[in-house]
Amino acid sequence: MKRVITYGTFDLFHIGHLNMLSRARALGDFLVVAVSTDEFNTGKHKQCVYPYSHRAQIVEAIRFVDLVIPENNWEQKIEDVKKHSIDLFVIGQDWEGKFDFLKDYCEVVYLPRTRNISTTSIKNTLKNGRSISR
Repeated sequence: MKRVITYGTFDLFHIGHLNMLSRARALGDFLVVAVSTDEFNTGKHKQCVYPYSHRAQIVEAIRFVDLVIPENNWEQKIEDVKKHSIDLFVIGQDWEGKFDFLKDYCEVVYLPRTRNISTTSIKNTLKNGRSISR
């Protein structure tokens, strides 16, 4: 069984998130998703619309997600890979090269993001009073 892990905040869950998780799961048999906690996001100067518990529940409800764990800090990735017997670490292409240190523990794949969609763009659209129509 090939075990895959990915990380993210997953605020304002959108089709880009779903596509990323679907592609990650297609690369293996078991998908672990680490969702950033509120405390971790605060440390990154990032504010979410929804609290961790809601974001984790949304991700848990996706049929091809097998396990959701909290992401508490940047440093936990090696331990997560070991603890969950991970074969493949998957993250968005915009992080290219940033997680190559994990190649000592598992395969690392950087997947392309869904074009023209991001949580930041959604927040900016809503902030400017525009509706989201695509």
